[in-house]
Amino acid sequence: MKKTDKQVSSSRRTGRRVLLTRLVATGLALALLPSGPALADGGGPEPQRPPASTLAWLAVPGGAFSVDSGTRTVRYRACDGDTGRVADPDMRVDGRVASGEVTVDDTTYAYDVPLVGRTRGIVEVTRPDAEPVGLVGDVVTEPQPPTDPVAGRRLLPLTGQLRQVVDASTANPAGVTVRDLSGRYGDQQIAVNGTFRPKAASVIKLWILVELLRRVDCGQVSLDDEVLVTPAQVVDGTGELQHEEFPRLVTLYRLAEYMIKYSDNTAANVLIDYFGGFAPVNDLIDSMNQRETILARKMLDTEAAMRGEENYTSPDDVVALLGAVWDAQILTPASRDLMIGFMAEQTLNTKIPAALPPGVPVAHKTGDLPDASHDVGYYLIPGSETVVAFLTSGPMASGDETVRQLARTVYDHLVDPGAVEE
Repeated sequence: MKKTDKQVSSSRRTGRRVLLTRLVATGLALALLPSGPALADGGGPEPQRPPASTLAWLAVPGGAFSVDSGTRTVRYRACDGDTGRVADPDMRVDGRVASGEVTVDDTTYAYDVPLVGRTRGIVEVTRPDAEPVGLVGDVVTEPQPPTDPVAGRRLLPLTGQLRQVVDASTANPAGVTVRDLSGRYGDQQIAVNGTFRPKAASVIKLWILVELLRRVDCGQVSLDDEVLVTPAQVVDGTGELQHEEFPRLVTLYRLAEYMIKYSDNTAANVLIDYFGGFAPVNDLIDSMNQRETILARKMLDTEAAMRGEENYTSPDDVVALLGAVWDAQILTPASRDLMIGFMAEQTLNTKIPAALPPGVPVAHKTGDLPDASHDVGYYLIPGSETVVAFLTSGPMASGDETVRQLARTVYDHLVDPGAVEE
């Protein structure tokens, strides 16, 4: 879609002012900046504020309103449509808030989005001959700022411990990102080489699943819907569908479940075909401002790989996705629970689960190639819930061991931080 004339009628401007007034009156006004402790009379040091980002997205029902203040572009992608990435050269940026409006196909999107995570923003959608609709939601930046910086400092020593493992892994360049989800560490995020960008391997299947479940949340599809799987779509590698006879109808539920539980390559490829290609998954990635991730080929497509068409991701992008899933910002709570349930049933358990004591609850997704080894997911330890991403390149066998060492290092800190929490 292309951007059209941005002239907005006076009636629309009036409607916007009326809507914002209503939001203020009902207590839904924007919290453009995180609140801090009030200063005493006579002044004092200004409270420390989370840094602003150039990238932010607003969680709206069924999707996101994405802002890139560096390139002055926005994107609205939700149940009712997708503008694509649209230029707004008149975007106003004061360093901590981006605001403006664009019109695409006669629909105007007026926005005020803080460039600081864990705040509130608004996008107002005005369609022809309709009253403006204001969508107020949480702003997501990466990394999300901690909710309690004091508690967050207790997680920082883990960074040094993880760096020791990464530095010792000379045969396997590695990156790791960890985010507290429990509040025990103030929702702090840490990383070592968080933008490290290896081949994604089967970790990319998480984005395929989120795009499917987002459509379910929008009422566009049902997991009971059936898809005809043909013999030409069947590939080997990991998975169970390859052992069945085709053609046959398979439900979206089973495709989603198998893609995660068994890392089923056939299921992933069928879902890509069901979406009509790579674009919808990459649109999801773009709408969440995840710059290191791309879906560029199907599973086991060696010819595409030889042409240089490859899937990539980073630890930061993985944690960005899984953090948004956990917070029900990109999926509903019901779809979030289903996704985490699939990950908890993962049958490939030679990395994170193998590194932890028996019975430690985890929900995870592996990725394996001859030159990559990954494991990502959730530690579901009550009171210490954490999202992690361990990615490596280089020989798979030694990469597996690096992942296990990283996984155990995080676990040991969570259950016995010792003096580092003093």
